[in-house]
Amino acid sequence: MTISAPAPPRLARTFVRDHDFRRLLFTRFSAHWGNGMYQAGLAGAVLFNPERAADALAMAGGFAALLLPYSLVGPFAGALLDRWDRRKVLIFASLLRSLTILATAVAVGTGAAGIGLFSLALASEGISRFIGSGLSASIPHVVEKKSVVAANAFAATWGSVLAVVGGGCAIGLRALTGADDAGSAWVTAVAALGGIGAAVLASGFTRGLLGPSTVDEPSNPALAVARGLADGAKAAWRTPSVTAGFVALFAHRASYGISLLVTVLLMRNHFTDAGIFRAGMAGLGQMAAFAGAGILVAGLLTARLIRLLGRVRVVVGALVLAAVAQSALGLPMLVPAALVAAFLVTGAGQVLKLCVDSSVQLDVADEARGRVFALYDTLFNLTQVAAVSLAATVIPADGRSPGLLIAATVLYLAGAAAHLLAVRKGRTTDTAPPMALG
Repeated sequence: MTISAPAPPRLARTFVRDHDFRRLLFTRFSAHWGNGMYQAGLAGAVLFNPERAADALAMAGGFAALLLPYSLVGPFAGALLDRWDRRKVLIFASLLRSLTILATAVAVGTGAAGIGLFSLALASEGISRFIGSGLSASIPHVVEKKSVVAANAFAATWGSVLAVVGGGCAIGLRALTGADDAGSAWVTAVAALGGIGAAVLASGFTRGLLGPSTVDEPSNPALAVARGLADGAKAAWRTPSVTAGFVALFAHRASYGISLLVTVLLMRNHFTDAGIFRAGMAGLGQMAAFAGAGILVAGLLTARLIRLLGRVRVVVGALVLAAVAQSALGLPMLVPAALVAAFLVTGAGQVLKLCVDSSVQLDVADEARGRVFALYDTLFNLTQVAAVSLAATVIPADGRSPGLLIAATVLYLAGAAAHLLAVRKGRTTDTAPPMALG
């Protein structure tokens, strides 16, 4: 199976017509919709539930429960994805995640909290790493190499949009079922449908189609898992375009984590409804919609911008844009300005992600690609958890903290400077992708 390189305006239509890519795309859509539904449902159960009262530190714990699996499970997922048939991984991981989601729903409905609830969230999100890393590592097996950049941008962008849609579905369903423990449990349980759908779709692939095409792992599975993180680090370090991108994303993840905590507290404890703009859980839904629009615009423009300006300028420009949005629109702490900031900051972050994704998929050998994606998840989510945790120790209860937003702005600018420094040291190249997303 191959995909030709049509003119950019026809590219998306060509991808969707291709049987194997379409199946992989819909598998991603189902998984990401379920992710968005689950995370929004769990956030509503913990943060906006009248039967619970979560402070900033409890919120930091919630973010850790959702993000730490990316770090704890990542090395294991990477090593095993480069060893096992990725089709089987997608099927069984999706079904197992659905079971953990249902267990989480039962825990929410019975009033469980603290370590018990967070442990279930950790397990569910940990399993999702096999799904996410497997989907990313599989793309080069269903498109030609010259189309990988555009295919990844298309899949990642629309996958992120479906995650936002899933979050919106959770918010809408919550309005029907209620905001208490019972209502939150029903919302969380519905998210299991995403994993079931992903498993059904993945079962349609022929065995071995998604790779890995070669295996350089030792015969002992335990040794293969233990070696995963180190091998991913070596492969990334040997690829200057990947390491330079990692520097930029470190800054973004830390800054985004800080602004996310500030935003949630502002929505819950400070903002009030203003005309069509809402506070509370509905306000977060509006913010998610603006963020989704930013992701969509980023997906449509990123490849073209790289072709016109080069990857280095695009990465630096995205970081500077996020810094301006963070300071100029975030510091006033008004709902309309915060919504525009969400659009710009999230869009800039998606531009960065697409640049790094394409570097990993094109510049890293297939036998190490899963481990590099796992390292990707590990480092960046640890960075976000650390940033949220530190911010939670100093943020006021209502979220009004200009100092934290200024710190987030400085982090973006420091990331841009560090990326340029890496370029000047000759550890990256300013090349454009062979395709653009139309």
